[in-house]
Amino acid sequence: MSLRRIIGRLVVLVGVLLAVSFLTFAMLNVLGGDPALAIVGADNADQETLNQVREELGLNDPFLVQYTDWVTGVVQGDLGRSYKTKQPVAEAIGERVPVTAEIGLLAILMALAVAVPLAVLTAYKAGTKTDKGTSAVTFGLLSIPNFLLAYWLGYIVAVRLGWLPRSGWVRLTADPLENLRTAILPALSLAIAEMAVYTRILRSDMIQTLQEDYLLMARAKGLSTKRILFMHALRPSTLSLMTVIGVQFGALIGGSIIVEQIFALPGMGNYLLNAIYERDYIVVQGVVVVIAASFVIVNFAVDIVYRLLDPRIKV
Repeated sequence: MSLRRIIGRLVVLVGVLLAVSFLTFAMLNVLGGDPALAIVGADNADQETLNQVREELGLNDPFLVQYTDWVTGVVQGDLGRSYKTKQPVAEAIGERVPVTAEIGLLAILMALAVAVPLAVLTAYKAGTKTDKGTSAVTFGLLSIPNFLLAYWLGYIVAVRLGWLPRSGWVRLTADPLENLRTAILPALSLAIAEMAVYTRILRSDMIQTLQEDYLLMARAKGLSTKRILFMHALRPSTLSLMTVIGVQFGALIGGSIIVEQIFALPGMGNYLLNAIYERDYIVVQGVVVVIAASFVIVNFAVDIVYRLLDPRIKV
């Protein structure tokens, strides 16, 4: 990818982030509820106190002034302070991003570890009982919501069998082994549906790739089936898969709210949900911007990976 293309793509990404931040700010401004009232509390909510809090927070300023002040702070790395806890939002997010990112990455790795060999097998045996049985199972897994999987796994694996902890979180820096034990169930809850998606996408693309002339020629030359599948057919079949992984990674960061609640994880989803309950809008804005940034950065990285997988692609 040329420097000119990279700069152009970065400009587009910045524009997307600005659009997302503006829409988020605007939607939160038209929602009901008064952050000043949430801070002061109903018992102490006399008009003078409320007016003072609104003035301190800049809530009386015009909408565009509030947005400009907030964006200026974001550009400088300042996402504001929580209305409730007074903790800097950037600091609070920094404490929680590793938890959510680790769960998301582990979920994707677990899904790929199962999906890739399964997709290769079903593509090679397309139309057989193995392929049809696998398709039926993946369809079934796709229909099960993540929160139901989380409840079932927590009850069976943690409560009934006692193999893994039911809730809580141990940080990687404190105890890597215990950290893995606390991360497996939440990640598996997210990974099962992802595994089904990855399997179906990769299987479909690989069936088409196996019909290419160069692979038919490889078979005619006597190359082993294993070498043809994994060395020659797999890489050009992964472009659609990489797109989905890029989108899903951002979705896992933003969509793990319920799973984090079920397993009592101190992650981004839990933080966002609590902020919504408490009408701590400055926190909501900060979290949404971070989630949007993760989307655009990961998808930019996927564009680079496209070129590595197939140099003929211009991104």
